[in-house]
Amino acid sequence: MKAKSKRIERDALGEIAVPEDALYGVQTLRAVENFPISGIRAHRSFIKATAAVKLCAARVHLELGLLEEKKADAIIHASKEVFSGKLDDQFVVDVYQAGAGTSHNMNANEVIANRAIELLGGRKGDYSIIHPNDDVNKSQSTNDVFPTAMRLAAVEAAGELAAVLEGLYKKITDKAGEFGDVVKSGRTHLQDAVPIRLGQEFKAYATSVGRHAEQIKDAGNKLKVLGIGGSAVGTGINTHPLYAKKMVRELSRLTGIKFSLSDDLFESMQSMAPFVSLSSSLKNLSLDLIRIANDLRLMSSGPRTGLAEIELPALQPGSSIMPGKVNPVMAEALNMVCFQVVGNDTAISLASQAGQLELNVMMPVISYNLLQSIHILTNALTAFANRCVEGIKANIENCRHWAERSLSIVTALNPRIGYAKAAEIAKEAFRRGVTVRDIIIEKGVLTEKELEKLLDLESLTRVGLH
Repeated sequence: MKAKSKRIERDALGEIAVPEDALYGVQTLRAVENFPISGIRAHRSFIKATAAVKLCAARVHLELGLLEEKKADAIIHASKEVFSGKLDDQFVVDVYQAGAGTSHNMNANEVIANRAIELLGGRKGDYSIIHPNDDVNKSQSTNDVFPTAMRLAAVEAAGELAAVLEGLYKKITDKAGEFGDVVKSGRTHLQDAVPIRLGQEFKAYATSVGRHAEQIKDAGNKLKVLGIGGSAVGTGINTHPLYAKKMVRELSRLTGIKFSLSDDLFESMQSMAPFVSLSSSLKNLSLDLIRIANDLRLMSSGPRTGLAEIELPALQPGSSIMPGKVNPVMAEALNMVCFQVVGNDTAISLASQAGQLELNVMMPVISYNLLQSIHILTNALTAFANRCVEGIKANIENCRHWAERSLSIVTALNPRIGYAKAAEIAKEAFRRGVTVRDIIIEKGVLTEKELEKLLDLESLTRVGLH
């Protein structure tokens, strides 16, 4: 097999042979060799966000007269190709890399520089035409580029998740309406409790999802404040006085999202609090989603030996050995995704507190875990809403059966016969395997007419005093 041709590139540490057809260069290749860790590369949304910073920087430098038009146009064109996803295969650095994300930033700088060189008719690696550091990275440092790209990517991704949550909220709300008249047994401590309507349970699920959606939206808004222009430590060294404001304007124009400039560029570089806030809101959402998914699993258990109060859509065979078995696969998958999000939040929290002095060097792991959380939640909830929630059916007969057999319906008699007498009735009903109604009629505690009024299940599910 013919060996692939190489080109020689140089950096401060010496020479290295780079594949001739690669758009990345020497510093990227060193990172690839240094960090063969996970095999996971930067997420598409983060590559896109990094390209947005490079593209806007070239536009601002052209406007300020700091970059000649020929160079600026080539960098802008190359950045647009990265932005569109055309050059994703050239982003080869592992997500676990050098602190602060210098390796990723240089990967972007080299890819854009070499593509721009090609556009100008030069040979890749000839950085006398366009230089990765001096031209593509002009007025920038990894220390303000990386957290800015983190914000851009997270805000965009959070917006996509918000739309999915809105759809999930609507589907659950629709089910709450559909199940509005279905009376079932409530359960506390996994034990029989007073009646509730299936629609009331689903309305509570919808309310929970809606509140979490608002919290995620609020957390995402905090990430719309950018620290671009802070350069290496927040002082803005090597930047034009107008650079930062013009960058925010260009990034807002490019993304269609209204960003603003931080009033403290030092703090924006040092603190990862806004990312922790968004991650925390994702974790809180996940905890409630786990609860809701588990409720659906419990209510659909059976179909012969469980509660079987609801029926989930049958999507695939549930066993390799038991014919006819169907499992609650969408709820199970959602649980696993939520467990991952909770774990990611722990990693993000630890990384956030690990920053020192002027910089948090743990940004790469924060970015990777946060974007993974958002994207897997977005995909899982899309599937869960469409392939599970939408197709849920109520087993009205089973719901009514369990509600009638619940010993706790005797609670409604407390004001009439007292707690102690009601407890005796419940105990006897349980011991003899009959209903509370049977005992009350047998002992003549109440007439049938009185009993029908006091133990009317529909009435017992109305909010307020009975």
